[in-house]
Amino acid sequence: MKKRLLGTVAGDKMSKSRRVEVERTYRHPKYGKTVRRTMVCHTHDENDESKQGDLVEIVECRPLSRLKRWALVRVVRRGIQAVHETAEPAK
Repeated sequence: MKKRLLGTVAGDKMSKSRRVEVERTYRHPKYGKTVRRTMVCHTHDENDESKQGDLVEIVECRPLSRLKRWALVRVVRRGIQAVHETAEPAK
């Protein structure tokens, strides 16, 4: 079985590639404090369908390049896109 993870797209500046951050939380074995860690996965997005801020599901795959070891399965939820308004300057 291949691993499936949920993460947030942190970078979409590359063609057909995305930088996905997967966050996990766990209890520290000695101190008991909840620790939050982020893993960065370089992901292959064949159709360039995901954008920065989207919640995506990724799956393990064969090595596609030096860094890419994951493939995009689907976009779970769209992120908040920055709206560029062309407003007139205030007078």
